[in-house]
Amino acid sequence: MSKKNSRNTKGRIITAAWKLFYEQGYENTTIEEIIDESETSKGSFYHYFEGKDALLGSLSYIFDEEYERLKNELDEDTNSFDKLIFLNNALFSMIEERIDLDLLTRLYSTQLVTKGEKHLLDHNRIYYKLLRKIVSEGQAKGELTNEMSVNEIVKIYAMCERSLLYDWCLCNGEYSLKKYADFVFPMFLSKIKIKKN
Repeated sequence: MSKKNSRNTKGRIITAAWKLFYEQGYENTTIEEIIDESETSKGSFYHYFEGKDALLGSLSYIFDEEYERLKNELDEDTNSFDKLIFLNNALFSMIEERIDLDLLTRLYSTQLVTKGEKHLLDHNRIYYKLLRKIVSEGQAKGELTNEMSVNEIVKIYAMCERSLLYDWCLCNGEYSLKKYADFVFPMFLSKIKIKKN
């Protein structure tokens, strides 16, 4: 099986699983339903995942799929700070519309106690690559501060996003994640923006 086909198969399983988790809940979704929805086989499922619980760690894949799509929506003429705000806004909109709050809470709890790979911190993800590109361009254009490295700014951005998501989970989604982030995220990031005279 080629690497591309392998990635497509795994991606179809993940996408189908999260769609079903959102529509009918994690507990009510069976492996058989995931296999049917993804139009794959039982062998393919177990090749990539030990069981349904293993899919909880794959949410970063869904996020990266969204970032892959959003890359094409970024206007080259938009200032880098606004690109970062746009990405946050679009991701949080997607999370509110398509990701079950209980599953997001489970993901964060598993990432806190896991001894192995922490998917959300994998710097090879599309998420981190895209952020590094935007920040590098922003620094080169004089839109973002050079007083911090690209990696430091990306870390601050990711930390701010995680803190907003964690608080939203902690508060059981009692407020709109997107609306709250629209208000506070630009404040969190204000120190990285170079103000034009």
